[in-house]
Parts: sequence; C-alpha cells; structure tokens
Amino acid sequence: MSNRDKLTIFDTTLRDGEQSPGASMTRDEKVRIARALERMHVDVIEAGFPIASQGDFEAVQAVARAVSGSTICGLARALDKDIDRAGEALKPAASARIHTFIATSPIHMKMKLRMEPEQVIEQAVRAVKRARQHTDNVEFSPEDAGRSETDFLCRVLEAVIAAGATTVNIPDTVGYNLPHQFGELIRTLIERVPNSDKAVFSVHCHNDLGLAVGNSLSAVLNGARQVECTINGLGERAGNASLEEVVMAVRTRQDIFPCDSGLDTTQIMTCSRLVSGITGFAVQPNKAIVGVNAFAHESGIHQDGVLKSRETYEIMRAQDVGWAANRIVMGKHSGRNAFRTRLRELGTDFESEEELNDAFARFKDLADKKHEIFDEDLQALVTESGLESENDWVKLVSLKVCSETGETPQADMVLWVNGEEKQASCSGGGQVDAAFKAIEVLVNSGTELELYSVSNITSGTDAQGEVTVRLKLNDRIVNGQGADTDIVIASAKAYINAVNKIVQPEERAHPQLGDV
Repeated sequence: MSNRDKLTIFDTTLRDGEQSPGASMTRDEKVRIARALERMHVDVIEAGFPIASQGDFEAVQAVARAVSGSTICGLARALDKDIDRAGEALKPAASARIHTFIATSPIHMKMKLRMEPEQVIEQAVRAVKRARQHTDNVEFSPEDAGRSETDFLCRVLEAVIAAGATTVNIPDTVGYNLPHQFGELIRTLIERVPNSDKAVFSVHCHNDLGLAVGNSLSAVLNGARQVECTINGLGERAGNASLEEVVMAVRTRQDIFPCDSGLDTTQIMTCSRLVSGITGFAVQPNKAIVGVNAFAHESGIHQDGVLKSRETYEIMRAQDVGWAANRIVMGKHSGRNAFRTRLRELGTDFESEEELNDAFARFKDLADKKHEIFDEDLQALVTESGLESENDWVKLVSLKVCSETGETPQADMVLWVNGEEKQASCSGGGQVDAAFKAIEVLVNSGTELELYSVSNITSGTDAQGEVTVRLKLNDRIVNGQGADTDIVIASAKAYINAVNKIVQPEERAHPQLGDV
C-alpha cells in the first residue's frame, strides 16, 4: 500500500450495531467481538457509549483492557459529563479515541436541541477541547450532516479542526442521501474548509434507502479516508454500511480506488458468524460476501463457466474472505487440548479452567449427538455458554414433547424459576408453541412474541438448529438465542434466554436522545 492512501476502517458494531432492537451485548460478548475485530486488523473499534449505563461503561473499559492492536473509541455527546465518562472508560486503552457529536441540521437544531447555530458551533468547539484533555485522538461528527446546510457545515468543521479534532466524520444519519450527492458533499467540504488538510475526513452512512455502502464508496472516491461501518451491516432501523461490502469493494476494484484498507479479509467470515450468533441477527442467504449463497452457482451456464475459469462469474475468491479456509472437523475423540487450540484459532480464549471445562463438557455432549463438529458448531457452543449465568432467574431442567398425526401436541416442562422447581403441561398448535405456552405458564413474563426464527448452523440432518426469539415488554425489546440438535429444545432455550434478559432491565441512554 506504499503508493496508495490508507483507508481507515472504523467499526461501530459494538455501539451503533448494538442499537438494533434486541441486539444488546454483554461485556464478555463485546470483548469477544472486539478481539475478532482486532485479529482482522480493524483500525478503530467504537466500543460503546460509556455514559449510557454502568454496563456500557464497564464494557468499553473491558474492551480497552483486552485489545491493544486497534484504537478503542468511546462515543460522547457534546457534554462535559459524557466526554469525561468516555475518557475514564478509555484509560486502560493502549490507543484511545473520543468521538463527540452534536446535530447540525436545521430540523435537529430547532426541534431537538432548541439551539441557535452559533450556540451549536460554540458547544462543538467546547466539546472537542474538553476531549483533548483526555486524548490527542478526537473525532467530531455533525449529526445529520446529510441534511445540514453546506455553508454551516464548513463553519462547524473549520472550528472543530482548529480546536483539535483529528478526524471529522460526516454522517448520513437518516440514510437520506444518494451516492452522487453525498460524494459531491464530501468533495465540497474538503475543498472549502480552509484547514481540511489537518484532519481525516470520515463518513458514517445508514441504510434506510439501501444506499449506505454506495454512499460510503462515493465518499471515498471524493476524498474520505475513513469509513464507519458494522459487521453484517448491523445497526438500528435498516442498519449501517456493511464492513465486508465496503472493504471488498475497495479491495476488488483497485483499478478505481486510490486507497486500500489494511484488513486481513480472511477473518471476515469468522467475525460475521460471531456477530450473528451473539446478536441473534441471522445473515440472509443472498447477502453479499457473507451470505451462504454469495459464492454458490446453480445456473448450469454459470457452473460451466466457473469450472472452466473461476473469473468468468466470480470477481473475488471465497477463500479471501474466509470461506472454506482452515476448516477442521472435530468429533467425540478430539481431546481437550485440540478443543482449546481450535477455539483459540477462532478467537476464543478461556478466562479460567472452569470456563474451559464447562465448554468442553458441552462439546462432548454435542459430539455424542452429532458425528462431525465444524467451526460453526464450536462458535455456537461458546456463544451458548455465554448465554447462561448462575444468576439467571429461569433455567431449563427438562422438556418432554409429544406430537402425532391428528393429535394436539403436548409439552411437559420443568423449569427452575427464582430458586424453585416448577412444572407445567400445555398443548399448542405445534411442539414449539406448546413449549412456549408452558414456559409462560411458569414464568408469567407478560411479554409479546415478536419474532421466531430458525436457521441451521451447518448442513445435514444432524445439524444444530439456531433459534432466535424476540420478546417485547412495554417499550423494551430483547433477543434470545438457543442452539441444539433438537429444534424444540433450542427454541425453549432461546425463549428462556430472552426472558432472563427482559426481567433484568438496565436503564440505558440513547446517544441521539437527551438535552444538550
């Protein structure tokens, strides 16, 4: 890359991605994902919004301690309390960045902030100077820049760069822009801001019109040298720009782009599966780069062409993004050391022998049910281990279901509920419906089932089923996950996991809400 510009990849899966309804992650889950991102050589990891809650603060702090190969970033509104909280959380980081922001569009300034433009500029400058007291690496974002007035954006950016911002990020917060329009905006800002050469220009695009990646790439072609994105395009509403799509588009079209990222793209599939497993957000089969059909060919003409020469219908190699690379099959005769070693290669290190023993016991139990265990099974196994806690309010003891043609399915459920063993039997429209009704009889959560999704982790009739359940209680939404070779048991695990999350609510602030 010596003769090309460096394209900085800023991953916000742990912050903006987590704002997807039900996608909240625990501290340990965030650390696992952050380590996977570090192995992929992601430049900047936005680990969270430290002021949001004590849990968010501790998660950012834990990521800062665990990761040394990437810059760790914390988000903060343009408020002293936010910035100081972020600075405190980032203290353990080998390389830290504070990302502060304030809205600049007319509608946001008038309706949300209730501030005059001059007040916004003053607040932005104050925030950057405050952040500089904690770190020399400060990023500033004018929220809703995509609908802001260009003249005003120029004034704001000039002022914050002069105050010490080293990166200025132009977000299309509501996914409103079109690629040619957004690219022109970036080019105009770089040309008109007098001190634009003193900062890296970044973009953060949302996918409301399906244009997040297109807008990001257009911005890069017009001078942006940082892209903010997420694994699998995760994010609130329609999501964010997909990291894998941005990176591979730039890498594949080096005849067009004057820059490239330094990512190890062979880690993309590992990260994709990890994020999908932890959040419960399945990847659609036809998703670019990481979907199971991304490199599949059914058409006879396509198959014939690929067999003769891969380049006829494939513009990149599947192995370059981690498909079918280093795939090791394990089974019931595999030992503890092989198990530990393979998981370490997949990015999981156990904090204690107790954690290793628990995961290995689960592995042996799975090996008795399933002849061949693949990497995807191992990742699901570790994810499931992290879903259970000694402090869980509800635990599955046993489940028996009965179903036959012409008869109503029946589920006999035994749960451990708040320290007491309880039993219930319910009938339902199917085995899963009966199991869910039995759980509700015992826990009475009062929730609404908003989503029930099943996917296979690997191929074959003995494959584990991975189930996602989304529950809603008042305005709170959570996702629950479960995996098992028996889909009914996997479903019960997922429902119980969601119930345990929703009965232990944590008050969390949203970065785009609240008074400045």
